[in-house]
Amino acid sequence: MTHIESRPHKRSSDYEMHIDFKGTPVDPHIVFLLNELREQYREVRVLASKKVPWFPRRLKELDRVANQILDAGEDLQSDHPGFNDMVYRARRQELAQQAKDYRFGQSLPRISYSKEEIDCWGTVWDKLVPVLQKHACQEQLRMLPLLAANCGYRRDNIPQLQDITEFLYDCTGFRLRPVAGLLSARNFLYGLAFRVFFSTQYLRHHSKPLYTPEPDIVHELMGHAPLFADKAFADFSQEIGLASLGATDEQITKLARCYWFSVEFGLCSQEGERKAYGAGLLSSFGELEYSMTQQPEVREWDPFKAAEQEYPITTYQPVYYIASSFEDAKVKMQQYSESLSRPFNVRYDPYSQKIDVDRNINFEDDVTE
Repeated sequence: MTHIESRPHKRSSDYEMHIDFKGTPVDPHIVFLLNELREQYREVRVLASKKVPWFPRRLKELDRVANQILDAGEDLQSDHPGFNDMVYRARRQELAQQAKDYRFGQSLPRISYSKEEIDCWGTVWDKLVPVLQKHACQEQLRMLPLLAANCGYRRDNIPQLQDITEFLYDCTGFRLRPVAGLLSARNFLYGLAFRVFFSTQYLRHHSKPLYTPEPDIVHELMGHAPLFADKAFADFSQEIGLASLGATDEQITKLARCYWFSVEFGLCSQEGERKAYGAGLLSSFGELEYSMTQQPEVREWDPFKAAEQEYPITTYQPVYYIASSFEDAKVKMQQYSESLSRPFNVRYDPYSQKIDVDRNINFEDDVTE
């Protein structure tokens, strides 16, 4: 036997025992075990072994998925503003390689940003910060001065991931990890399960500082990072990540939609006003202002409905979901996660930085380095 657990029976006052074992029902030692159990219990049922998609169970195993990039990174599409700029493309390749070389346990790479990159950051800062003061949630506004004091957030400096990680880890146990480009939804959500956020380090092209066709460091540091210092938001984000472990492809699609309509484009109600907490809004002054108008449809946060809602990726969102609080968003997300059919339960142990699984599981496949 490898695991034994008692639970109250769902339809009586009795208890039922869940036992995991290695072997098959025809192995002599398993036959002996089953006979012993049948003498003690009213009913004994042998369930088939469950197979699920591979997922990391130790923090360092994120190394195995961090470089499985879908696109972006050093490879640019022909309509990217920097496609014909060979200097910019070389810079992207340099930063992508640093991310690819990173391994768990190392200090995060420190980037020496050029004057052109800092000027681009400053242009966005000047346009974005005043709009954040009007429309960002209270938690975001509370964290920005702390990030300025502890991590060098200011218009003439691009903060370093290592400094931000040290601050976030002290606050909530969250950390950033460099990535060369976009990951699949499954691999990205795996990081959140460990309170890890995969972050790019490259900047949008300087010719269009107020536009980017993919997430860049402005999006990561102005949109995502500040709220990971808030415990309620950090817990909510991790809840989505934990639900992804062992999930089917269909379930991953639904969880990705929940993530999109909350962590990326979520709204919340504070003191009777509509505020933004989604990073896609907090890093885009144009869509942030748009989301506060009467043009889009705003629905009450419900992950059961958000999981079924399609969304565009190249235009402003026609639909947003608004939560009453991060705690309410987390509770509803927990309820949705518990509704997903999964043959085991998971728990993150912050001391060992491992995922505890309450069943023996077999993986359908594995990932390669």
